[in-house]
Amino acid sequence: MSTSHPPPLARGMVLLLATATGLIVANLYYAQPLVGPISRATGLSAGAAGLIVTLTQLGYVAGMVFIVPLGDLLENRRLIVTTLGATALALLGAAFAGNAAQFLLAAFCVGLGSVAAQVVVPFAAHLSPEHLRGESVGKVMSGLMLGIMLARPVSSLVTDLLDWHAVFVLSAIATAALALLLRRRLPERKPRSSLAYPALLASLWHLLKTTPILRRRAAYQACMFGAFSLFWTTVPLALASPRFGLSQSGIAVFALLGVAGAVASPIAGRRADQGESRSTTGVAMLAALLAFGAPLLPDGGRGVDLGLLVFAAIMLDAGVSASLVTGQRAIFALGAEARSRLNGLYMALFFSGGAIGSSLGGWMYAAHGWRGALAAGLLFPATALAIYATEFTGKGARARAR
Repeated sequence: MSTSHPPPLARGMVLLLATATGLIVANLYYAQPLVGPISRATGLSAGAAGLIVTLTQLGYVAGMVFIVPLGDLLENRRLIVTTLGATALALLGAAFAGNAAQFLLAAFCVGLGSVAAQVVVPFAAHLSPEHLRGESVGKVMSGLMLGIMLARPVSSLVTDLLDWHAVFVLSAIATAALALLLRRRLPERKPRSSLAYPALLASLWHLLKTTPILRRRAAYQACMFGAFSLFWTTVPLALASPRFGLSQSGIAVFALLGVAGAVASPIAGRRADQGESRSTTGVAMLAALLAFGAPLLPDGGRGVDLGLLVFAAIMLDAGVSASLVTGQRAIFALGAEARSRLNGLYMALFFSGGAIGSSLGGWMYAAHGWRGALAAGLLFPATALAIYATEFTGKGARARAR
């Protein structure tokens, strides 16, 4: 290994970056199980209640396009801290919103600011030597996946103990404290790019058009995250139905069990560092396919079916985590000068898949019930596998994703 390589990322720094990404991305998901009480408190109609989640996600996608690329232009620590400060203010705005319009505006801004997590992740890649980059990013992404998985049960439990306003107040305090901590602990990183901001944005299309690995990995993860969003949008409805009869606290415990799947992130990152990205990707997709297939088995009774759902949650979360980290390892290997833009495009594209999955899941559950939603969920990993198969034939075999 060349002596010019940076030293391995310190364990304390990995823990800090993983915790930061988890706390930041959790802001996107606190409101999902609270749509009912928030709608009643702000006067939002039942038909428009879905905007609470949709506008947060739209804010996140907008931030991916307009804020995350700034990581290739501005000093990274200052960008992260400034964005987190704005997010804390948006969370307070959501907590004290007096009407639906105010809350929805705050929700959009929460999503916009939460893209700070996607400036933190490339930061970890910049600080890591190439031969350990996948493992380091995998560990940081474990924090992100834990944030996604824990946000819903935490917000449900806090609402049961206090009320929904407390969820946003506590998150605002945590986000502000995190900004101060990162300002003290993160090293400065000034990118070398001399591009002006308009040129930086214009380069996004060029990167997408000329980077086949980015397109392939984004397609994989859009399918995987679509499956993830469909499952976690509809499984609380199934668990609360007469078939399972779980309370809100029981559903929160179920969500906590699914967190076990996050252990796949560092394992996948380590395998990617060892040159096993392609096989890891295939195994991740098969795990997601199995996650939707297992609950479709013939009725085995309430206990057996509930056990299959726990198995499905763990397998799906593990598959999505492994696919995500493997994809990021591939695009981060393309060069440091465009790393933030590549990551922003990757995340924006796969979050679009998540939005499709959640909306399709809700519609299928309403129209065809839980088994119909599961059948729709199978389509996402099946599509990913179909795209993956092209790595072994034709042009895909000659320019396959690493």
